[in-house]
Amino acid sequence: MKTVLYVHGRGGSAGEAAHYEPLFPGSKVLGLDYRTDHPRETGAEIRAAAEKLAAESGRITLIANSIGAYYSLHAGIDPLVRRAYLISPILDMEKLITGMMAQAGVTETELQLKGVIPTSFGEDLSWAYLCWVRAHPLRWDAPTEILYGSLDTFTPRETTEAFAKAHRAGLTVMEGGEHWFHTEAQTVFLDDWIRKKERNLKPC
Repeated sequence: MKTVLYVHGRGGSAGEAAHYEPLFPGSKVLGLDYRTDHPRETGAEIRAAAEKLAAESGRITLIANSIGAYYSLHAGIDPLVRRAYLISPILDMEKLITGMMAQAGVTETELQLKGVIPTSFGEDLSWAYLCWVRAHPLRWDAPTEILYGSLDTFTPRETTEAFAKAHRAGLTVMEGGEHWFHTEAQTVFLDDWIRKKERNLKPC
């Protein structure tokens, strides 16, 4: 039986995997509730789960959402992935962090001196985290499809387009779509996107 691994975004849960079960009839769809919040540690959690599933059923399908996609891209699971579906992926964490720094009025010098600075919008800025991100650019080599909403405020469209081109990934843009695909219209679009891509997938 083929296996699908779902990796949720910030504030999500493994239970969201149930939504994808009807889209992959005959496959086992499992969600991962990772317990860490750093691409190094979370990537290791994802890698352990993917290795276990691949050992049981062969190469897996990956569905990863938002920051869950960023963590998955750092997991080193490329050879284990039959196809990856990335939904609103975070693809430039450095730009996202520096944008939050600008929003909070924090300079790099201040962050370096203090190490960690809480913000009024609930995110802690970390100098160590920023340095790690800069030292570990994304490397990914697995068949990939990306779904992006034109109103996404986390990752610029040009960043997503550049990643897709560099990694030979398919890119589908929902005009009017948001970072979080949650309305009825957005959910229908997402489901139809996966169904269409699965129908067009050539058998191994």
